[in-house]
Amino acid sequence: MSSEQTLTPEALQAFGGELDAIRQRVMSQLGESDARYIHTMVARARLAELSGRALLCAGLFPPAWGAGVALLAWSKIIENMEIGHNVLHGQYDWMHDPSLTGATYEWDWSCPAADWRHSHNFVHHKFTSILGKDRDLGYGLLRMADEQPWHPANVLQPFYALAQMLMFESAIAAFDLELEVVLKGDKTIRQLYQDAKPVLRKSVSQVLKDYAWFPLLGGPAAPAIFAGNLTANLTRNIWAFLVIFCGHFPDGVETVDTPFDDEESRAAWYLRQIRGSANCRGPQWFHVLSGHLSHQIEHHLFPDMPAPRYVQIAGEVEALCARYGVPYNSASFPHQLRGALLRIVRCAFPTAQPANG
Repeated sequence: MSSEQTLTPEALQAFGGELDAIRQRVMSQLGESDARYIHTMVARARLAELSGRALLCAGLFPPAWGAGVALLAWSKIIENMEIGHNVLHGQYDWMHDPSLTGATYEWDWSCPAADWRHSHNFVHHKFTSILGKDRDLGYGLLRMADEQPWHPANVLQPFYALAQMLMFESAIAAFDLELEVVLKGDKTIRQLYQDAKPVLRKSVSQVLKDYAWFPLLGGPAAPAIFAGNLTANLTRNIWAFLVIFCGHFPDGVETVDTPFDDEESRAAWYLRQIRGSANCRGPQWFHVLSGHLSHQIEHHLFPDMPAPRYVQIAGEVEALCARYGVPYNSASFPHQLRGALLRIVRCAFPTAQPANG
């Protein structure tokens, strides 16, 4: 029985009201500490990038190369997940800082920010876990629920997933072009061409920056810089893939195979976000490195709340869910990763067991 069926309309409304109260309380407390945190992370990411690139210029010496890769990878992960993703959600719009405004921020990622704001902030967060609506369910490439149609090509999806992980930056940029919609005939080649222009411009600029301009600036160290940039990008891609899949596809995360209700209440939306998300427990450094998407449940409930605040309210949200009998999916990172990887393999075959039960 789903958690929707265990809540009466009155209980569901009360549940939503308590979540509203949590959000209102936290948002009213935002201030100097939150602004100081994001400014500190931006400064640290920039310093790490500059230091990493400088060390790569001395990349003929292995210790310098290794340190340079580590710093550059760390800066790319932080910029992508703790800064870019969260700023694009408007989490720091209240600061009125032009450099941290969600509507105008552009990140170090091949997918243009404008495309991400539509496909992620709007489509994914509005239609979370709804089959046929939430395109993040497999990213147009993987079958991640038994209710999704099976095709013989799905047998190879563990290999598709591996390729997607290694090229996650490019995969997300291509995903936003909705190629599967074109194949269905619901989007014209002309429209695809128009949509692809900003993606190609951004992708080319990213490739030239890391694999042409910076290596050329390094002179004799060009090969080491090229290899270092490639390794840093691969590290960022793998980490982002693992964190995102652990938050959306481990055991216990549910999908919805009923049509979207245009009159869905805020409380029902909250409930669907909780059912379609999962948390990963870990130390503080892990939360920061994941962009606090280790608290995927809280992020889906309150996407415009500064992410570091999720750590503070997670216990309260979990206790609230327990009080109303709503499952709260939280486990260690290795446990959630195992569940997500097993789902990829399990759903590659038509005999997969129901993911929800």
